[in-house]
Amino acid sequence: MNPLIEGLSSLMDISVLLYMCVGLLLGFLVGAFPGITATMAVALAAGFTMTLDPVQGLAVLLTIYVAANFGDRVPAILVNTPGTPASVATTLDGYPMAKQGRAGLALTISAIVSAVGILASVILFAALAVPIATLARNHFRSPELFALVVFGIAIMIGISSKSMMKGILAGLIGLMLGTVGTYAATADQRFTFGVLELSEGLNFIAVIIGLFGIAELLDQLLTHHASKVRPISSLGRWFPNGRELRQTGRAVAVSGAVGLGVGLVPAAGGDIAGLIGWERARAVSRHPEMFGKGSIEGVAASDTASSATLGGSLTTTMALGIPGDSVMAVMIGSMIIWGITPGPTLFAERPELVVSIATIMIVATVLSLALSLVRMRGMVKLLDIPRPYLWSGILVFCIIGTYATSNSLSAVIQMLVFGVVGLAFKRLEIPAGPVVLGLLLGPLAEQNLARTLAILPTEPFFSVVSPIALVLIALAIASIIVPVVRNARRSPEQRRSFAESVLSEDTVAEIEEAHDELRARPDLLTSTIRNDEADPAHERTARKNRKEPRS
Repeated sequence: MNPLIEGLSSLMDISVLLYMCVGLLLGFLVGAFPGITATMAVALAAGFTMTLDPVQGLAVLLTIYVAANFGDRVPAILVNTPGTPASVATTLDGYPMAKQGRAGLALTISAIVSAVGILASVILFAALAVPIATLARNHFRSPELFALVVFGIAIMIGISSKSMMKGILAGLIGLMLGTVGTYAATADQRFTFGVLELSEGLNFIAVIIGLFGIAELLDQLLTHHASKVRPISSLGRWFPNGRELRQTGRAVAVSGAVGLGVGLVPAAGGDIAGLIGWERARAVSRHPEMFGKGSIEGVAASDTASSATLGGSLTTTMALGIPGDSVMAVMIGSMIIWGITPGPTLFAERPELVVSIATIMIVATVLSLALSLVRMRGMVKLLDIPRPYLWSGILVFCIIGTYATSNSLSAVIQMLVFGVVGLAFKRLEIPAGPVVLGLLLGPLAEQNLARTLAILPTEPFFSVVSPIALVLIALAIASIIVPVVRNARRSPEQRRSFAESVLSEDTVAEIEEAHDELRARPDLLTSTIRNDEADPAHERTARKNRKEPRS
């Protein structure tokens, strides 16, 4: 049967649509609650999808991935708090728009451009995935695969932490964790300490849920205090007029191109793309002075760029087997459990599955857009749910989801242990991303390095190691050295991670100045930009302005 027809026919089953609806609701809820990331939600759901058919399981996981990209804009716009890291840039103009009584318009524009970004990225996936997979299948042998893994881990180390040493430490910890279990080449057991449950290695889903789920839960429990800021409930009009849609055209085009490019870089997620896209759109805008003060172009730019990374991340994951972000790392772990190996061979062995994946992304985007365009007043009420109820529910699902992966208490114990480890990482500012990537890709790197070292004594060096491998290794080294040199020129107080340094200091100062102006204006819906401790000076200014009679 034709792979296209077979891939589409597998989605005609009513159960697939039902599973997509479940993923849709979960994704929106996850995005709407700050602190609950898409990675955490996909990892939790993965535990419940292990017994499903691969297409059904992917329908749940991919729809959560897409829907969370829509839902996380709600708290970013209404309470100035990103639902997930991908919506960080949305707060720059989304919340000022909400303060001006244009929250509904900001939510609608955000939903439309997010759909545009994702659909464009799926087109990119369809266009590039097969050529990239063909190139990898024809030219990537053991040396190239090893170099590719090193490059992916190095990129994540280089952009995930302000301290390069902490990033390298995280990567090494991940690689060490990947050695636990039975070594396939010799059948020797390593670092199992006589524990039978560790002979097959660490439970990947348990580690993911621990590092991203339990760690976040513990961190919120320890640092939570009641916020005095309530979501903006006066949403105003919802749908943009023709002039406003035309106004966003240039911003969508520029930031969309940025998002598509950034998405192809392993580990460079939507948060980085959103900030770069916002900055680029500001540079080409006819009204750059409005950015940071409630610009509709700013909202369109940030959300287009962050959403357009999804297809690029999917491309590197499916074509090369290198996860584009932490969600895709969980996806790879789930697919391996289903007996599917992402990478160049996937397109030759299971082309119909690739068609199903692309179609699921498109359908999930359309469903998410439709749900977003419904006036989401219920979402505002969700933001008022007491956190203790939310935490208890998350903990229960973490335990059940982890236990479901292997029906073993050892997996739950591993989850809890890595939850505490993840909390320590947060306190020490050690990034969890390189740990996950090292754990997932470490065995692959080890196998290919062993094969390369076994071949080298028998053949000339350059007949074994191709220029592709050397270029990838050089890029990996550069991705670590360049941030080190950049930070060495700054004082310790000025050192920031790549994600934090995307915007220049002047731009950050301008945004803060614009927000200060909003704070001081009593005629807006609220005179508070969300912060944990109210600024007494701003409160005194607001009170003084309210007492003065208007001329």
